[in-house]
Amino acid sequence: MPTVQKSIRIQEKTLKQVENIARESGREFSAVANALLEEAVKMQRCPGIIFTEGTSGRRARIAGTGIEVWEIIAAYKGVDRDINRLREAYHWLAEQQLRSAVGYYKAYPEEINRLIKQNEELTREVVYKKYPFLSRDIR
Repeated sequence: MPTVQKSIRIQEKTLKQVENIARESGREFSAVANALLEEAVKMQRCPGIIFTEGTSGRRARIAGTGIEVWEIIAAYKGVDRDINRLREAYHWLAEQQLRSAVGYYKAYPEEINRLIKQNEELTREVVYKKYPFLSRDIR
């Protein structure tokens, strides 16, 4: 995606925090700042969604849970996009949490569809090839 240079003023404390994140992650300052801004915009547009670090990187999750948005949407698609059936499947979540996930999906379908596809492609054979130590056939 093309970028545009724009000058902004940020508090020194915030600058230092972004620099620390960049240094700790081994990423460029601009890449970290852009990622943080993108997440902030997404959270502003979709209340109830947060971003946290997981085993597969930073992902959109339902606030107050460890559930990633793509997991909810995969189930949502599995129940023919019926919010009532989704509510039954995730009866422990508040309706607003489910609606936040659906709203995020409507705003960012490419991201969520990509994650669902990645999960669907994750077969036992793929996992064992990538992580042979997980196979029971080690001799």
